[in-house]
Amino acid sequence: MNCTMIVSTPDPEVIWNAFRLANLMLNHDDDVNIFLNGPAVNYNQGDSEQYPINEQAKIFTLSEGSLAA
Repeated sequence: MNCTMIVSTPDPEVIWNAFRLANLMLNHDDDVNIFLNGPAVNYNQGDSEQYPINEQAKIFTLSEGSLAA
């Protein structure tokens, strides 16, 4: 399945969950694209111990997910 997620909120929990879902889909051999729009482009500013966004983003890109901003 091909899937494109559009994230346009700076809310760290939403961004973290988008990457987690995308990684799950990649593990099931789906093609996933994430498009970051507006304030979501600065996703790494929301990285924290509670929401490790950078870790999920790294897994996503190393798993051949497509990230666009």
